[in-house]
Amino acid sequence: MRVGMLRGIVGLLLAFLAFEAFAASDVRSVRLWRAPDNTRLVFDLSGPVQHNLFTLAAPDRIVVDIKGADLKTRLDQLAIANTPITSIRSAQRAADELRVVIDLSAEVTPKSFVLPPNQEYGDRLVIDLFDKGADLSPSLPETTTASVPATPVTPTQPATKLPPVNSAKRDIVVAIDAGHGGEDPGALGPKGAREKNITLAIAKELQRQINAEKGYRAELTRTGDYFIPLRKRTEIARKKGADLFVSIHADAAPRASAFGASVFALSDRGATSETARWLADNENRSDLIGGAGSLSLEGKDQMLAGVLLDLSMTASMASSLNVGQKVLTNLGKITPLHKRRVEQAGFMVLKSPDIPSILVETGFISNPGEAAKLATSGHQASLARSITRGVKDFFAQHPPPGTYIAWLRDSGKLAMGPREHVVSSGESLALIAQRYQVNLAALRSANKLSNDVIKVGQVLDIPATTLASSND
Repeated sequence: MRVGMLRGIVGLLLAFLAFEAFAASDVRSVRLWRAPDNTRLVFDLSGPVQHNLFTLAAPDRIVVDIKGADLKTRLDQLAIANTPITSIRSAQRAADELRVVIDLSAEVTPKSFVLPPNQEYGDRLVIDLFDKGADLSPSLPETTTASVPATPVTPTQPATKLPPVNSAKRDIVVAIDAGHGGEDPGALGPKGAREKNITLAIAKELQRQINAEKGYRAELTRTGDYFIPLRKRTEIARKKGADLFVSIHADAAPRASAFGASVFALSDRGATSETARWLADNENRSDLIGGAGSLSLEGKDQMLAGVLLDLSMTASMASSLNVGQKVLTNLGKITPLHKRRVEQAGFMVLKSPDIPSILVETGFISNPGEAAKLATSGHQASLARSITRGVKDFFAQHPPPGTYIAWLRDSGKLAMGPREHVVSSGESLALIAQRYQVNLAALRSANKLSNDVIKVGQVLDIPATTLASSND
């Protein structure tokens, strides 16, 4: 009898606690972001809620019933211009249920989900309104590593250089990815600096500088303060025909004293798992069929497709490490480095089998000194300039066929200035000379070496040279 009573009391207590969890949540504020193909509404809550969403037609509208919620903010002050929303209204249907009606000017596809508290926000209800024909990729926030009231910004189209250099000599396309965005603020600085804002500012400056170089075109994965899933970022790069993917970040560390810039490429383990995923995912395979990517798996059986993917991923990783080291070397000239060689990790945005990809940590936003520098336009421009130089150094040696830079190199018109190389494990002086296409004796002379002995971490000066070919 006692056991039965105890179970009954425990059951009532659990039911009461469950009711309390959803009985007194206030909607404290509502935020809105407009992305190129969707609109995101975020309801900031004082606690978790349950909700139900459905659509109505004639006229188009979306109804959201939020159980256990009370509205404590105004809905008529949201910036709904350039969105499919014409108005947002609400009514308290009962003491424990709030109804929100979103009136629309066009048909949309809604998705909704709840998010638990994070470093900056409490409980949230997120409603995504996808424009007709938009890509309905998973829209939940994702972190950049394997372990992760805003001012609305109307996205602008990235600047492009028209007309192209020459139809037979295309531009090298660099996709620039500003980390985080929208509901995902990224790391937070000691004085409220947000990683998403700093990365977008650096990305836009990097785009401006690359677009100023003849033979190059830079494209942004995001142009404003809105969220893009990680895998969709690489999809955007592929659709824009990217020859290189550069993701910009400014991370935080447990210790505020941590400092320095870093460059990451994909790890071997991440590459292996990604090859398997692409082979298993027909949707991903179809992305590479019909010219969407530089690697085609059309008509290939599973074994041959696996070999092609493995070869492509290996080549992409080698190029990623190469361009990453050049970017890191140039970054080291204007800011302290956290590590002097390219690190490798399983970052989701680096897992593209057909596009060399690097992730640049421009500094630690958790470090007060670095956060202050990262927020200045001068330092942002210096960081962008270093990345641009690293990218140009790489493509001067490895220009994609059919590009203007390849034509310059093959015609002997591409001048190479002095460069630096940081010696990595397994490298020899002869191998480095071959990589930079310089004479071994000239390399010894430039570095005042009496023999070919070099050490890991040693910085070598690469003498200036002009790459020439018999082709014109």
